[in-house]
Amino acid sequence: MLYHSTRNPSLTADSAQAVLEGLAPDGGLYMPVQIPAFDWEACLAGDSQAMATAILSALLPDIPDMEKLVRRAYTGKFQTEALTPTVKAGPFRVLELFRGPTSAFKDVALSMLPQLLTAAKQVKGVSEDILILTATSGDTGKAALEGFHDVPGVRICVFYPDGGVSQVQRAQMVTQEGGNVAVCAVRGNFDDAQTGVKNIFAACQGKELPFRLSSANSINIGRLAPQIMYYFRAYREILDSGEIKLGDKVNFSVPTGNFGDILAGYLAKKLGLPVGTLICASNANNVLTDFIRTGTYDRRRPLYKTTSPSMDILVSSNLERLLYLLSGDTALVAGLMGRLNKEGSYTVPDPLLRAIQAEFWAGCCDDARAEEVMGRVYRDYGYLCDPHTASGWAAAEDYVNQTGDHTPMVVLSTASPYKFPAAVLRAVGVKAQGDEYAQMRQLEEATGVPIPKNLSSLQGKPERHTGVIAKEEMLNYVLNL
Repeated sequence: MLYHSTRNPSLTADSAQAVLEGLAPDGGLYMPVQIPAFDWEACLAGDSQAMATAILSALLPDIPDMEKLVRRAYTGKFQTEALTPTVKAGPFRVLELFRGPTSAFKDVALSMLPQLLTAAKQVKGVSEDILILTATSGDTGKAALEGFHDVPGVRICVFYPDGGVSQVQRAQMVTQEGGNVAVCAVRGNFDDAQTGVKNIFAACQGKELPFRLSSANSINIGRLAPQIMYYFRAYREILDSGEIKLGDKVNFSVPTGNFGDILAGYLAKKLGLPVGTLICASNANNVLTDFIRTGTYDRRRPLYKTTSPSMDILVSSNLERLLYLLSGDTALVAGLMGRLNKEGSYTVPDPLLRAIQAEFWAGCCDDARAEEVMGRVYRDYGYLCDPHTASGWAAAEDYVNQTGDHTPMVVLSTASPYKFPAAVLRAVGVKAQGDEYAQMRQLEEATGVPIPKNLSSLQGKPERHTGVIAKEEMLNYVLNL
């Protein structure tokens, strides 16, 4: 299948090459020239691994033996065979995406990406090492490290904002074992780290290096495509419950920072799944909310540190793919991205804004509202959620109240509440004491919800990656790995 850059249709690659490169040579993102025909009803008939196999085979057909790669990626690594179960909680269903090895939604994609990348490397006859270069706002880093550590022929380097992730998120990364991993904090925020990674790709373009660069962020189609499966899984579970008939629409509310998670839902819809409205949920960093409501994207604003740090983002890379999908105009996309880079903002044409608003609705939720939601959902429905999920719940409530649309709603739960214990403790009325490990134990005692083993085992592990650098030093850091 032919892919091309969102900014230039003449920059093409097959699906295996697109996974290997991650980012197109002009800084654009790879997208299929045409979304393939897909039997979505047949896909729903399988289990989660069969769904993943069907979706990935359709979107990445140049990578062979997909069923075997999917089995390697998922078997025995998640708490349930469903991989991403849904739970009924009051008026909504919650899609639990944190049942994997690092207790975050990134596990679904980053368990799969190493399999896709190594297979693509073999298909394309690449002999040199691949260096995975990734910026993280909290969860991508550990999930990528867990997926790629000690994978032959692959190295991985993760940058995270110094002071911009939770204690548990930091501990997950800096204690990572593996002879092929590097983790480093960057002085600045996530956007600084993400921009630094993009600049490294640009600086290394066309240069002789002892490795090939690729990415584990959702700018890589091999990271994005596996996320489509759990929308199909959620639909199947609601169908099995009898709440809907085949073909009925389902709405999804998605806590969103970099726009990849919600874009996977739109791609599921493009493949035929009866997705209704996609609700884009932001925290106090509501750049996406403002954009979907007004058509103006403006990153020239303060970046707030919140209790949902994985959404503390002002530059949402995957939004570029949506602009291309809804406009089909690579020149327009290139111009908009150029303005964002040079001026810090852009405004889309009215027809494109109308197309976006026909598919998406947006809401936002500050820390105080998230705390109120977490406490109320726990008290009223016995469901314990984290601050990111609370943002999705709040946006779902606002959507229903403002539109009167009572189509069945799924709220995506992107992380375990134990990754943010202080915020969750406050929400359930318990004063947080001690460090985050003590707080996790407090939360377990207060609620009876067990701490995930991968988090409870962190305390006492030696810190292996303690470097902190300026954003201007990132390129040299990578070149000296």
